[in-house]
Amino acid sequence: MFSRILEYLKEKYYRTKVLDRYILKQIIMMFLMGVFVFTTIIFASDTFITLIKQISQFGIPFKIALIMILLNLPAVIVMSIPMGVLLSTVMVLNKLSLASEITVMRSCGISLNRIAKPIFIFSIIMALLTFAINESVAPIMRKTSKDLALWSLGQKHVPDGKENFVFKELGSGAYLKRLFYVGKSTGRTLYNVTVLDNSKPETLQVLQAREGKTSPKGWVFDKGAIYTIDVNGQVLNTTLFDTSTVQFGFDMSKAMDEDVADEMNFAKLTRYLNKKGLSDVDKRALTVQLYDKLALPLATIVFVLLGVPLAITPPRVRYNRGFLFTILIIFSFYVLRALSISMGEAGTIPPNLAAWVPDATLALLGCILYYRKVYTIS
Repeated sequence: MFSRILEYLKEKYYRTKVLDRYILKQIIMMFLMGVFVFTTIIFASDTFITLIKQISQFGIPFKIALIMILLNLPAVIVMSIPMGVLLSTVMVLNKLSLASEITVMRSCGISLNRIAKPIFIFSIIMALLTFAINESVAPIMRKTSKDLALWSLGQKHVPDGKENFVFKELGSGAYLKRLFYVGKSTGRTLYNVTVLDNSKPETLQVLQAREGKTSPKGWVFDKGAIYTIDVNGQVLNTTLFDTSTVQFGFDMSKAMDEDVADEMNFAKLTRYLNKKGLSDVDKRALTVQLYDKLALPLATIVFVLLGVPLAITPPRVRYNRGFLFTILIIFSFYVLRALSISMGEAGTIPPNLAAWVPDATLALLGCILYYRKVYTIS
């Protein structure tokens, strides 16, 4: 008797293991494709536009801008993982449902809860992976990308060995802010430099120097003069100098304080929030981003909770609705996320709750649909 029970348990255990492998194999393949597709879409729609803007407006070389984009890849993957899990869940279960495989499984005594179990386990693992990337790799990469951008702006990356070349700096509205002429560049030293500075209203400054070089502190010029000219062409002031360091309006301190939340993990951002001197507006914005570091990975599990019941189609449906449901859920989530974050930063709702509104809303809806599909389906 005992041997029969043991044999039955072994057979059931083996059967469930085969089921898990069968479902997970399809889930993982669709997940990898989904992450690739969503990462490509994000790159194509936003990141490459930023690349072109940096090259044309700030004069950042293509290689440097490309490195900056690659450094932002972990942050893009963090956004793509929850969407990839949702896509794989809905597409695979919808396919199994249309092929009547789920009906066959249920007729064999396998419940929908058991079918969804490996998917939920996979979503939990992916949520932990998302949190780990967002806590370790992504902040370091984002900080490195910003430092590289600021250094590139300060250095201007003047081409070595080139003669008689001109490059420009554009301000907001694409107007000409500064025009640089360099007679020759050798070994990072600039010769016969002329700079037309149009950044100040009603006046034009002309800087001429025999030599110059770029440095992180600014542009260092030797043996030159600065002429200040009004709109009528009259020289208002002339200043001669032996050595002069000019930043040309590149305020590195302000840029370093932008998007600090993306460059810190949860613990560092918590300590940063306890610093004195932060305004109420900054505290609200940083508090929302602090809890968003937890809410975004958790959305991976919420997506599965909502995606499983939507993927199980009724018998009368004969087409795959998986991709449509995926787009609908993603769109709803990110609209809710944008609204709640904006309201949290404005103080309309508590900042520590704003990041949880999309997860809570979709989780509530998912629980209702899951209960109706799993426990009340005939």
